[in-house]
Amino acid sequence: MLRVALLSDTHGVLDGRIADLVADCDLAVHGGDIGCADVLAGLKPRSGRVAAVLGNNDVPQKWPAADQQLLGTLPLEVTEDLPGGRLVVVHGHRTPAKDRHAKLRRRFPDARAIVYGHSHRLVADQEVEPWVLNPGAAGRERTCGGPSCMVLTASHEQWSLAVHRFALAGAPRPRRRPDH
Repeated sequence: MLRVALLSDTHGVLDGRIADLVADCDLAVHGGDIGCADVLAGLKPRSGRVAAVLGNNDVPQKWPAADQQLLGTLPLEVTEDLPGGRLVVVHGHRTPAKDRHAKLRRRFPDARAIVYGHSHRLVADQEVEPWVLNPGAAGRERTCGGPSCMVLTASHEQWSLAVHRFALAGAPRPRRRPDH
C-alpha cells in the first residue's frame, strides 16, 4: 500500500498543515503553479520522493533568480506507476475548461487517475475511471474556502481517496449570538 499526497497551486507558499500531511505519505505529487524551490523542499514524504509539473505561472519572471535551474528541470506531465494503476499529473492549463474532465479522460485512457490543478477548485470526480482529481490550492492564493489537498491510498486491490480542506489561516472565528 502506498500513500500519495496530491497538491497543487501553492504559488510560493505551502500551508504548514498540508506539509504535515505530506510527511505521513510515501510520495508527494504537485500539480503545478509551485512558485519557488522552497515549496518543493518543504514537501518531505517518507521516501523523500516528490514529483511535480510546471504550471502556467511557473515561469522565470515569477520565480526567484536562485531557483531558475530547478525550474528548467520540471516537466509538463508526470506519470507515476503505483500499485494497482497509473497516476498522471498535468497542470490543466493546456486543456480548455469546457468539458475538461472528458478531454483529460480521452487524452489519458490508460490512467487510473489524473491529477490537475490550475482552477484552484477542489474536485474529486470518481464516477468513472480514470478518476479526475483537482486537489485545489495548497497555499494562500485563491483557496476557494481554505487550503486543500488529497491523499490517495493505492494498493493492487483498491484505491481510495481522502480529501482535506483546512480553515483559512487568520480567518475570523464565527461569532456567537449573545443570549437574550
